[in-house]
Amino acid sequence: MSIIRLMRAAMIFRIKPTKKLTTFDRKLAASKMLSSSNHTPVSCDAPLNRRSANYKPPLWDFNFVQSLNSEYLDERFTMRVCELRQRVNIMLKDENILVVHQLELIDDLQKMGICYHFEEEIKKVLTSIYNTRYKSKKTEDLYSMALQFRLLRQHGFLLFQEIFDCFKNEEGDFNPCLGEDTKGLLQLYEASHLLTEGEETLEAAKEFATFFLRKNLEEGTVGVLDESVRHSLEMPLHWRVPRPNARWFIEEYGRRPDMNPLLLEFAKLDFNIVQATHQQELKHISRWWKSAGLAEKFPFARDRLVECYFWNIGWLPGPQNGYLRINIAKFNSLITIIDDIFDVYGTLEELQLLHDVIQRWDIGSMNQLPEYMQMCYLALNDLVDETAYHVLKEQGLVIIPHLRNLWKDLVKVYLQESKWYANGYTPSLDEYINIAWISIGSPLMLSSALFLKPNPTHKEATQILMEHNDLIRWSGIIFRLSNDLGTSKEEMERGDIPKSIQCYMNQSGASKEEAEEHVRGLIHSAWKKMNQNLHQKDYCEFARIFAESGADLSRMSMYMYEHGDGHGNQNPQIKNRISNLLSELFIV
Repeated sequence: MSIIRLMRAAMIFRIKPTKKLTTFDRKLAASKMLSSSNHTPVSCDAPLNRRSANYKPPLWDFNFVQSLNSEYLDERFTMRVCELRQRVNIMLKDENILVVHQLELIDDLQKMGICYHFEEEIKKVLTSIYNTRYKSKKTEDLYSMALQFRLLRQHGFLLFQEIFDCFKNEEGDFNPCLGEDTKGLLQLYEASHLLTEGEETLEAAKEFATFFLRKNLEEGTVGVLDESVRHSLEMPLHWRVPRPNARWFIEEYGRRPDMNPLLLEFAKLDFNIVQATHQQELKHISRWWKSAGLAEKFPFARDRLVECYFWNIGWLPGPQNGYLRINIAKFNSLITIIDDIFDVYGTLEELQLLHDVIQRWDIGSMNQLPEYMQMCYLALNDLVDETAYHVLKEQGLVIIPHLRNLWKDLVKVYLQESKWYANGYTPSLDEYINIAWISIGSPLMLSSALFLKPNPTHKEATQILMEHNDLIRWSGIIFRLSNDLGTSKEEMERGDIPKSIQCYMNQSGASKEEAEEHVRGLIHSAWKKMNQNLHQKDYCEFARIFAESGADLSRMSMYMYEHGDGHGNQNPQIKNRISNLLSELFIV
């Protein structure tokens, strides 16, 4: 670009010509000079009564993120993990150990977050157990039966709830004498959360196990299982995010009297190595964020880059998903900014203009927008183009129409919610959910991740989206309702549309406590439907991975909002959780 054009661009932005222009500044200036449209942009110079959420600055600044380093990237640690992996593999294949001990080993590998090293071996062991033991219908003790049921169903084997009928009395209820078997009750409780709609035996099992576990805790009869029982009652294993839960379980495993030192060393080393990889990915994204200057351009919005990346540690685990974690974190950062534009900062007139420009996806019409929205749209356009280019180069897939349509759908529901707020309208609960499961951003993130995963074909990806829209919907509903339980109080105080809690209160006359309980019940129901998708036998491998990804995003949403707003308001619990996963090492 010539010096004259640079000076003209500088005048547009009211900056000194000698100031270094960012990439966004140069593109915006060029767009303004080249556009032949006669539209006049909405002015932001006139004083407007804009809302503010008073978001706090980020807890983790650029310098802190860039200072993250770990010696566990050194080759000597990866070599040691390879040695330990071979020894654990021998343990897993040992045909001389009891089946229940094989199941316990698999369970421990999963809980410690190292099962990804043994996926094929675990599948073979469980297939053998299913063929030789489950099909024989051999009656076992409650602990063994529940552990076997949970692991087999989790891995896609067809098991029926009637397996637990042998533990019922003549009246058809679970036998009260089982109430003293805390070890068995704990496994029954965990297994029951894999239920689907209509499985009344598993529903009864959940209520039965919950009652007696709480009773035994109060009476102090659970013994060494005290912490495990409390942890499960706080949130069942099936709803927990594997990676964050791994740290808690590794520490708990280290206190067990039957702890295997080899397995513990393996888990700690692997945790530290994976953490080092995550640090490098976060540093990469942090440099992008600083270079783009988006936090400075949108001071009213949440600057939550670390949180945006942290989400992806939970629902996009595995060494093969590094690019996914990085790119979806960028998407999530822009979702956060655009959400704050619609929820907090923009006027309805401005929001309508932004919506219309994104629906057309025409950079030539960008000058209709206020300056801050031009920055937003150009950042979005660049990120979509960059992502689509990468996929085309690496996989030969043209995904740009799909990515644009996902963002169009998101902005469309954002505008609808803004109109509700502007008109003071309180929708019914169903009306709210039909919009809100999309506006939470879950469909965009899940669908984008599907197209960015390594090695799908275009036909596979689009077919999965068509055939598994229910899975995307239930994941979005769990995400939205978990968000509402954690954030609605603050959002109502600052001014926002009624959330699910307020919609139900307005619709039914229920109290706040009753409405919150109703929303929790909706989350339970959504998990039953989610489980139905997870248990499909006719899934191809790619569809199975996508289904599990949807469940993991649901789990991560429950984790982020368990103690309030873990994304926007940076509560102490989420601060500790992020620190534990991203900066605190295990001593090996």
